[in-house]
Amino acid sequence: MNKKKAGAALAGLAALGMTATLAGAQTASVKEKPRLYTYESYWAFPPAHWGDVDKDNATSNEKVLAPALADGTIVGYGDEENLVHPEESFTHDNWWQAKSPLPVDVMKLVEAFRKSGGSSSLVNATQHWTQLYVSVFYNWKAGSWKGAYGVRYVYKLRPGVDPEDAVHLLSGSYVPTLEKLLADGTIVKYEIDKESGRGIDSPGQIILTYVAPSADGLKKWYAVLGAALNEDSVITPLKASIFLNAETPRIDYVRVNATYN
Repeated sequence: MNKKKAGAALAGLAALGMTATLAGAQTASVKEKPRLYTYESYWAFPPAHWGDVDKDNATSNEKVLAPALADGTIVGYGDEENLVHPEESFTHDNWWQAKSPLPVDVMKLVEAFRKSGGSSSLVNATQHWTQLYVSVFYNWKAGSWKGAYGVRYVYKLRPGVDPEDAVHLLSGSYVPTLEKLLADGTIVKYEIDKESGRGIDSPGQIILTYVAPSADGLKKWYAVLGAALNEDSVITPLKASIFLNAETPRIDYVRVNATYN
């Protein structure tokens, strides 16, 4: 973890009433990676059209995304079906990712989809919105994964907490265990994301994402990460101090098709 950023983060949390015990959050040595931008497009479709969405993902979307992966414009892409979707929630999403100092490459794909005419099933959507995320703590296994299981924890930051500081503090508790789970194949991807363009004046959300190749992998991930966090004396008070919904985050359970370089 970057010591300068960690110090600034702890100073900011101290102003919110955090105790000095949070210094333990800096003990794990976790290095930033180049910025990873994710463009994610969310959709809500009536059940009668879910089959059409699957077909479009495998055909028209693939025609735009696969070449962009091959030429290095993006480093990964995929689509997801939300397995538990409350009212006003999404049923499906599509995403692609690129490593760059600015989100130029991911936005190239937005234009490419516009020029391609998009997918025919999109006219059936009842809701649609997009998000741009950025991460410096992430990793994945190269390859394609079909029908994998994904879980996303969506936390709302407290006013006055800088999203970048929050991400750096969380990384020390999460990343070492996630790297072990990635190495042994329990998971094939993890990310700690913040919403791009957010700052201390409008902190927004932090999203923790995990993808496992099977349901058994998801159970092992839950058990191993849970045990590691239970032994971490810092993470519970830390999350309570930076998140409004530390104990009740929104949790998305999704089926994932993804390809990573």
